[in-house]
Amino acid sequence: MNYLYYPGCSLEGTAVEYNISTKRFMREVGANLIELEDWTCCGATAVESISSLLSLALPARNLAIAEKAESADEILVPCSACYLNLKKVEEKTKKDPEVLAELNEILAEEQLQLKGRVRVRHLLDVLSRDLTPKDIESRVKKSLAPFRIAPYYGCQCLRPYPVFDDPESPRSMEPLIEATGATVHSWKMGTKCCGASHMNTKMEVGLELVGAILKGARGADAIVTVCPMCQINLEAYQNKISKINGEDLQISILYLPQLLGLAVGLQEEDVGLDLNLAVSKEFHKKLTGIDILA
Repeated sequence: MNYLYYPGCSLEGTAVEYNISTKRFMREVGANLIELEDWTCCGATAVESISSLLSLALPARNLAIAEKAESADEILVPCSACYLNLKKVEEKTKKDPEVLAELNEILAEEQLQLKGRVRVRHLLDVLSRDLTPKDIESRVKKSLAPFRIAPYYGCQCLRPYPVFDDPESPRSMEPLIEATGATVHSWKMGTKCCGASHMNTKMEVGLELVGAILKGARGADAIVTVCPMCQINLEAYQNKISKINGEDLQISILYLPQLLGLAVGLQEEDVGLDLNLAVSKEFHKKLTGIDILA
C-alpha cells in the first residue's frame, strides 16, 4: 500500500505525537507513506475569512505537488482540518471548471498544474477501509481487553463530505477499537463539537462544550481522537473544566494510531505517548500490566 502523505502544520507542532504514531503504525502494517516535498500550510481555519480564493489556492498547491510526484494516486491526511481543506478543493474543481482554471492560473507561476488525478483520503478512511479489523487483530501482540475506549470523531472528518461513514451516527472507529481487544464505550458525544478555535475566541463556550464531552466519557479509560484540534481541546483544559464543574473529569486522550500501535506491540515511545498532555497513571498502570501475547 503506497500513499502520498500530507502531515500538515499541527503534526509538526502541537500534534507531533500524531505524526509519529501515524507513520510508525502504518509502517508496522506494511503501508508506505511518501511525504510530499515542499508541502505548505493548507490555510487551516483562518484563511477563508481573509480570502476565499486563497483558501482554495493553498490546498490546491499541495494537491498539484502530489500530482507531480506520480508515486501514488491517493494522499493520506491525518489532520481533519487539513483533510477538509484539501477535500474541498478536490470536490470544487471536479464540479466547477472555472474554479479549476482560476487555480491553475495561480499554480502556473510555480510550473504546477492541478488535473484532479489525486484522491484525498482521511487517515480514518484508510484505516477503516483499506485495513480490515481482521488485519489489525491478526497483528495484535498486546490485547487491550482491560480498556474501555470512547471513540471521538469530531466534526470535520465527516462533515460536509460523508465519504466513508455516516456523519450523524459514525461507526468506522468501533471495529478498529474492538480489534485491539478493547471495549467500545457507548455514548452519544462522539460527533459533538469540541468548540474548535472558540477556545481562543470564546473560551467559555469551548469549555462548556468540552465539559459535556468529558462528562459523557465517564466510565471510559480513554477518549480516542483523529483530529489535532479536538485532541488539544479535550486534553489541555481538563483541570480548568474539572474546577468549573466541581468534579474530577480528567481522562486519558489518545490518537487512534497511538492506540492501535500499542495493541500491535509498539512501545509507548514508539507512538509518542510521552508527548500527550493527558495520559493518567491508571492508564499507564493498566498498559504495563498487560502481557505480550505469545
